[in-house]
Amino acid sequence: MMQSLFHVVFREHVPLAAYTTLEIGGPARFFAEVGTENQVVEAFEFAEARNLPIFILGGGSNILVSDAGFDGLVLRMALRGIKQQAGDAVVAAAGEDWDAFVRWCVEHGLAGIECLSGIPGSVGGTPVQNVGAYGQEVAEVIVSVRVLDRTRRQVVTLSNQDCGFAYRTSIFNASQRERYVVLTVSYDLRTSGEPRVAYPDLVRHFADRSDPPSLGEVREAVLSIRGSKSMVIRPEDPNSKSAGSFFKNAFVTPDMVQKVEEVARRRGTLKRGELMPQYPMADGGVKLSAAWLIEHAGFAKGYARGRVGLSSRHTLALINRGGATAQELLDLMRDIQSAVRASFGVELIPEPVFVGF
Repeated sequence: MMQSLFHVVFREHVPLAAYTTLEIGGPARFFAEVGTENQVVEAFEFAEARNLPIFILGGGSNILVSDAGFDGLVLRMALRGIKQQAGDAVVAAAGEDWDAFVRWCVEHGLAGIECLSGIPGSVGGTPVQNVGAYGQEVAEVIVSVRVLDRTRRQVVTLSNQDCGFAYRTSIFNASQRERYVVLTVSYDLRTSGEPRVAYPDLVRHFADRSDPPSLGEVREAVLSIRGSKSMVIRPEDPNSKSAGSFFKNAFVTPDMVQKVEEVARRRGTLKRGELMPQYPMADGGVKLSAAWLIEHAGFAKGYARGRVGLSSRHTLALINRGGATAQELLDLMRDIQSAVRASFGVELIPEPVFVGF
């Protein structure tokens, strides 16, 4: 164990499974928690002096760590702080728990992220994945992201446009994957704004209401719906030992939709006049439900294979049924991809970050 100038404690050979929602993964060569921007810089200097790769760890909710672990420095972001600025802007530090931040905003009457309740992870991870659910995504409300630019070795602020947001992606996990470290995120929320009730599950939940629900009621509804699908991390729920949705929904052309439907009808999956779940997009493409494709390729909810399987409540969640290895989960992932490809000609893209592979 070593200690730096800014009191960063570097531990060695730290098992990472306990820091992930999948509870899978080998040790980190070095591991440190950083609570200030100075400590972030110090930790990077430590790693650079030893030629170590760095992995930034937030809430551990969207990652799969290899059985061999990570042969470098795992930096756990513990920066804290929430500050409401002039107008409706709220700045949150990267290490803040995401759901706790959503709760804080709802309690302060700030609309714009209430449908993102219950999503595990940290604030710093939200711009990276462009987190979204139930009809909202953070790209709609992020004003700017304050980051450490590793290339220029200085702290800079990126605008919403600079971040290159798209479906579950941004420059942070795509074109500039290794360049930036998120420090704070600024959100433009709406004081006394109405909650968004557009997603089908929410519309059904409030179908019997004559008056519009409050922000708090929408948050509780989202938590209830997510909980019913085991998409809220609860120690007593074995289905929640997952990385959330393991596959992204598939984006295809209208021609591809027709081909997939023709295959489904030949197989008897779709009856005459019946359509599979599909969502037209503004760019002319179509989003297909990855869950539907998986189920009709032969992997039903609750599918079990030894120590891994699918949640009994949510087809997209690959779960650790107890003592699973990363390799076992990868094997299941590849078999699902292969079955969907063979059945429908659609390639499913995994959503989690793969660490140490």
